[in-house]
Amino acid sequence: MGRSSHSNTLTGWREWVGLPDLGVAWIKAKIDTGARTSSLHAFDIQEFQREGADWVRFRVNPWQDTAEDAVLAEYPVHDRREVRSSSGHAETRLVVKLRVRLVDREVVAEVTLTNRDEMGFRMLIGREALRRGYIVDPARSFLGGRAPKEARRRNRGRDAATGSAPQ
Repeated sequence: MGRSSHSNTLTGWREWVGLPDLGVAWIKAKIDTGARTSSLHAFDIQEFQREGADWVRFRVNPWQDTAEDAVLAEYPVHDRREVRSSSGHAETRLVVKLRVRLVDREVVAEVTLTNRDEMGFRMLIGREALRRGYIVDPARSFLGGRAPKEARRRNRGRDAATGSAPQ
């Protein structure tokens, strides 16, 4: 059995995670040991050159069914990977490195950028990130705590102040 240099941190099958470099305090993620690389819902993905290096500009919607609090980000392209979805569809995705706060710890994760509009979670945390000292309990959820009620309402596409659907 392999050893980790970190103490083991227990995580559930789904967690509220943070992306500190993007200013995203809360985004709901599925913890997926079947996926190698983590994945983030991104759109308006545009590659460009900066000082001779490949970069990517993209937008992130942290909430399901609403563009509220959308974030614009620019990162160096770390890699390009052929990824096969659970439905068997293969696509080449750009990979960036992002800091991810998962159960009160931060790890740097390789994250592919893709449209996850049809998926139930805006983010998926894969094995490469989990290898940094996480143990997954598939019977539990939100071991790192829940996002504040305002954030959970936004994630359901509801206005935090009124509880009504956005216009």
